[in-house]
Amino acid sequence: MYRDISPALLHVIEPVASSHGFEIVDASVKQGRGRTHVQVVLDTPQGDGHVTLGACAGVSREIGTGLDADDLFPGAYTLEVCSPGVDRALGREVDFERVVGREVQLETRERIGGRRRFKGRLAAFEGGEAHVELESDCLRIPFSGIESARAFYPFDSPSRAEEAEH
Repeated sequence: MYRDISPALLHVIEPVASSHGFEIVDASVKQGRGRTHVQVVLDTPQGDGHVTLGACAGVSREIGTGLDADDLFPGAYTLEVCSPGVDRALGREVDFERVVGREVQLETRERIGGRRRFKGRLAAFEGGEAHVELESDCLRIPFSGIESARAFYPFDSPSRAEEAEH
């Protein structure tokens, strides 16, 4: 399940990503000053983030051709095709499942306890809900209630520190 990708955009990008052996993590469209910005985030089926710059360029050319053919965005637009990166975007339920145990930052659609932004450890993702351990409690947030989310690479994880000592 994708979060907030329009069917018209998905119709163009999904076959291209699939034909190159990639999965779509997220896609967003933002209106700027006279120009639309389209961002497509790709990953491998293994979820390892190994998407090369050359692969992004090739997929970008094909997606751009499809967007132009369907005249999806009238006027000028900028297309960015990228990998999830170190601080990876979480756009699908499977992305949440893959990062259980890591630090995440979430923004919810509605306020929960007077706020919309949360940062903590993703303890679990079960039944379509993210279980986020905060400093004082564990918050359960339904996938449908998440506006945006990122997982952070554990640079200071104990396993890395132990490896450095040996």
